Amino acid sequence: MVLDPLLQAWLLEDIGRGDRTTQSLLLAHTPPAKAEWVVKEAGVIAGLSVAARVFHLLNSKVEFLPTVEESQWCEPKQVVAQITGPLDALLMGERVALNLTMRLSGIATLTHKYVQQLVGLPVQLVDTRKTTPGLRLLEKYATQVGGARNHRMGLDDAVMIKDNHIAAAGSIGEAIRRIRAQIPYPLTIEVETETITQVREALQHQPNIIMLDNMPLDLMREAVQLIRTDQPHIKIEASGNITLDTLRPVAETGVDYISTSAPITRSSWLDLSMKLTPPSPNPQ
Repeated sequence: MVLDPLLQAWLLEDIGRGDRTTQSLLLAHTPPAKAEWVVKEAGVIAGLSVAARVFHLLNSKVEFLPTVEESQWCEPKQVVAQITGPLDALLMGERVALNLTMRLSGIATLTHKYVQQLVGLPVQLVDTRKTTPGLRLLEKYATQVGGARNHRMGLDDAVMIKDNHIAAAGSIGEAIRRIRAQIPYPLTIEVETETITQVREALQHQPNIIMLDNMPLDLMREAVQLIRTDQPHIKIEASGNITLDTLRPVAETGVDYISTSAPITRSSWLDLSMKLTPPSPNPQ
């Protein structure tokens, strides 16, 4: 499993040489415990399967049962999972499992809010590579849960010619020419543009996607019209300082995609907590 080495490293970071509290407190042969995960604020849930794996790596006897679906909107005090298993595993896995789920749920929640701004328009929200090192796979998973699509997972997925690549090559045309001669089929080529002059140059060399980066709305509408008229098969992406307030006006210019790092970089964690279920009293 791709995530297992990461999860094991994060467990080791937290547990270290041992959970001094739990392992000093519990007696041998402690009976299995039950716990619930409760949402403390409204939002979209993401990462329950990851949490289940955290507990399973600690002890395969832990049963983690989600009570909601991934991507479900939940309200405060709603139970999202029930857990049964050895108490030491529940207590030692609690922090790592909750941290990951809260982080991913926060991303999914903000992504959902962005996607809702695009309802009724033929445009798709996509994420970026602005992710936390080590967490990219999970953070991009969370944007999918929230309703977005993934852009490149890494530099090897597709070609994106940005301003520094253009500066290195000397021009958009030269950058496309060199790269097209080297890349394997069927990688796509996207080029970043900031002016109408750059859009015209890009059109001459027919990339798969033209990005309109940090363009004012009037300029963006002009660029979209130019591309649609000249090369209607080329897809158009808008990017740069996209917020909830600017998202729909940008979408209304007619672009195909809007890329933004905001759901990942500007999201807050969705607060959850784990509550142990008190054991039933022994019958007298």
